[in-house]
Amino acid sequence: MPIFLYPVLLWVMFTGVTFVQGVNEGFTSREIAERLRLPASLQRGFANRGYYGTLKHNAKAVYQGYLGWYDGNPANLDGLPPVEAGRRYVELAGGAGALLATATGAYQRGEYRWAAELLNHLVFAQPDNAAAKSLLANTYDQLGYQAESGPWRDVYLAAAYELRHGVPKEMVDLATMADVLRRTPVDRFFQSMSVRLDAEKADGVDMAVAITFSDLEQTYLLSVKNSVMHHREASPAQAANASLQLTRELFVRMLTGDVGLRETLTSDELEVDGSVLDLVRFFTLFSTPDGLFNIVTP
Repeated sequence: MPIFLYPVLLWVMFTGVTFVQGVNEGFTSREIAERLRLPASLQRGFANRGYYGTLKHNAKAVYQGYLGWYDGNPANLDGLPPVEAGRRYVELAGGAGALLATATGAYQRGEYRWAAELLNHLVFAQPDNAAAKSLLANTYDQLGYQAESGPWRDVYLAAAYELRHGVPKEMVDLATMADVLRRTPVDRFFQSMSVRLDAEKADGVDMAVAITFSDLEQTYLLSVKNSVMHHREASPAQAANASLQLTRELFVRMLTGDVGLRETLTSDELEVDGSVLDLVRFFTLFSTPDGLFNIVTP
């Protein structure tokens, strides 16, 4: 069924037709992104250049927002994971040496997007292939140098760094984010907690904890059931297994690691009602990912 998007999207031209027409005629997000162009009158505007977001990037996001990730091609409905696909592409190419030679030729001709696609398969198939990783890093360097978008450049160069040096050893220190955290609505912290719930640990758990910020006069009820955490603003008298009352400042200091458990429990800014054991059990249900994971290597 044809779709109809917000009229502002009609500004962009899709090789003679609009974005909406391209979607209605069956073009996929990648096809639209590749052929989408701003009219000349808009291209000249400084604010319309892709220094941050890019037309390609945003077109795919709009497509996905309306139609989802699936492009209608059954081959993409349940594709192989990267490592398995990589192994089979290497075999299809006639081995690692043959694929690397083809990618080297593409790199030398300046076909960096094609070189990256080929080498990505080889690196996922053979993560210890130093020659493949080195050439892919050089390829990402070139793509980064050519990128008008700052974030795209960051992504390419960060990928090149990982290929050469591995994953960074540490992430941004939360302590440096204290001022930002103080200005972040507390509701956002509970949204973050909900996606960090360890589903296996929470299997069979049915409990609730109330958290009151005494200086904000706000209470939130956090409940775990069916291995999912929900939160909502509630009254201080809401029934719960345990209730925790603290100041926002202490909460931020806990998040940044500025205060330890002993200092927290003995602080005048914190009060606990109900079962302390249930309170401790509740918070042990959540994992704390370090954010240090591979992106361009398996």
